[in-house]
Amino acid sequence: MTTGASGTYAINGTTLLLQPTTGRWLPRDSIGFTGDGHPDYVGVREFEMKWQLISVNDANQLQGFFDTLGITGTAVVDLPKYRNAEYIFDSYSGCAISEPQMDVYYEQHESNITLLIYGIIT
Repeated sequence: MTTGASGTYAINGTTLLLQPTTGRWLPRDSIGFTGDGHPDYVGVREFEMKWQLISVNDANQLQGFFDTLGITGTAVVDLPKYRNAEYIFDSYSGCAISEPQMDVYYEQHESNITLLIYGIIT
C-alpha cells in the first residue's frame, strides 16, 4: 500500500470519469472463533462504490476495467485510506474488481450502479 497519487478514486492510475456517489468499506466476514473465544476474520477487505445515475459512457469505463482484468487480473485501486483520521486516498495493489451491477435505464442513463473491489490488504 502506498499513498494514492491520484487523490481520488482511480483504477490502475486512471481516474474514474464520474466519482462514486457513495463509497464504503464493507465489514469483514468472521470465519470462526479463536481458542480463547475471540472472532477470527478473513485477512482481506472489500470496498463498495455506488452511483445513483451514470451515463452510458461512464458506465462503459467501469465495465472496461472489468473486461481488461478478466477473471485472473489484478489492479491497483486508489480508495479512501481505511480507518484514517483524515479523508485521504491510498493505492491498494493486488485487488480484484467485480463486474459492475446495474438496475434499470432511466432517461438514457444507467441507475444504481455498484462496483465491488475485493482482495484488499489494509
